[in-house]
Amino acid sequence: MSSDPLNEVLELTGEERYDYFLSEVLEEREIWILVNADNRFLKIVSEDEGVSHLPVWPSAAFAANYAGGSDELSPKSISLPDFFKKWVPGLTRDGLDVGVFPGADGTLWITEPEELKRDLQDELSSF
Repeated sequence: MSSDPLNEVLELTGEERYDYFLSEVLEEREIWILVNADNRFLKIVSEDEGVSHLPVWPSAAFAANYAGGSDELSPKSISLPDFFKKWVPGLTRDGLDVGVFPGADGTLWITEPEELKRDLQDELSSF
């Protein structure tokens, strides 16, 4: 493990990063995405598996790290209520999954928007 806290978290397994994501999002009450200059969100399309997803992060630092200094992408926060009310129905309607917290090795936890919402709400009720 590295001594950099950011890298330590990025080196966790997909499941461990998912749990970290849930706890951080509930504490901060926001989810982070990447957007371009036109305020369009980053969407990843996997040609091989036919899966399209919106990558999300628990903080601006992790999103910025993923963008790797790109001038074209910048972190943007979505409040938890907005994510529940607007994003989950929109992503579901558009057939987009959510790629939760890509790691250093490129792995991530892909879930349906409604499932992520349920997991967050379950955690919220025991928070």
